Amino acid sequence: MQRTAHALATIAALALAACTTPSFSSDIASGPTPWTHTKFDDADDDFTFAIVSDLESGYRPGVFDVAIAELKLLRPAFILTVGDMIDGGTEDVPDLQRQWTAFDTLLEGSPAPFFHVAGNHDMTNTTQRAVWEQRYGARYYHFIYKDTLFLALDTEDYPQAKMKQIYEMRADFLKARKTDPAAAAKLPYASLAESRTGEISDAQSTYFETVIAANKSKVRWVVVLMHKPVYTRTDDLGLGRIERALKDTPHTILNGHLHRYSYAEKSGTNYIMLGTTGGERDFNGARGALDHVMMVHMGADGPSIANLRLDGVLDKTLAIPANGAALCLDHGGPKCPPAR
Repeated sequence: MQRTAHALATIAALALAACTTPSFSSDIASGPTPWTHTKFDDADDDFTFAIVSDLESGYRPGVFDVAIAELKLLRPAFILTVGDMIDGGTEDVPDLQRQWTAFDTLLEGSPAPFFHVAGNHDMTNTTQRAVWEQRYGARYYHFIYKDTLFLALDTEDYPQAKMKQIYEMRADFLKARKTDPAAAAKLPYASLAESRTGEISDAQSTYFETVIAANKSKVRWVVVLMHKPVYTRTDDLGLGRIERALKDTPHTILNGHLHRYSYAEKSGTNYIMLGTTGGERDFNGARGALDHVMMVHMGADGPSIANLRLDGVLDKTLAIPANGAALCLDHGGPKCPPAR
């Protein structure tokens, strides 16, 4: 009888320990409690990361500074981007180095590491490709953090001759657009599919197929980051091979480039295009036109995604950090351009 009572007491103690947290204690030992339960939502393998989007292509000074100041308050484990960090558009190496140094200076003081992912402004020509590789190494890569696999793609992965041709076409288009937008709209670059969708080389697809095959059974989720929505291509220079490799593996697809937030679901997978974090955007109240950071909490059941408007994150004094109230962060503000 005594053994049975001791066994029951042991089982009860173990059950109580299983539903509480060692770091939690209270002087209420039994009976009703003024809290719902003690299964705290802070598992050791949970984490939160942040994503910023386009700040170039119509760079608005000061806006990205607000985002970094807010992320210092939000304290994600790390920060990712979907590209377009510098203006680029040149083959002048000292100028490119200056642009990258200026961008990296914006990141100073952040306690979280920042992972670079290239956009078309960052990787417009072969000179920019060489500067990137000298400063940051791989143009596409992967990493694993707490059983989550991250794939960072390069959607400007053209053969050198094609990249040169696209760069020259783009330069002609941008020059004409400054003086005669109607004429610019008739130039070849304006209708070039690659200007909207990008390209993934055979070597890059093969690399990620190998990475996915080696890790898909070991991770709980895969996060795929890219600049252009290369998944809109229907040939094998798009995302097709990588998507097929990810079949039956939980994953999320994230990109930027078009400066307008959008969400879609395809075969159970979320495809999310981020808005801007300081780049040119509409100020007419249109859905998806916003400056924001994306906060992603990765739990046992996958990602929980929250988008925070830059004008909606306030510090302890109830102010937008980095003097954000003096900037145009929302449509209709006194410093905002008129709606287009």
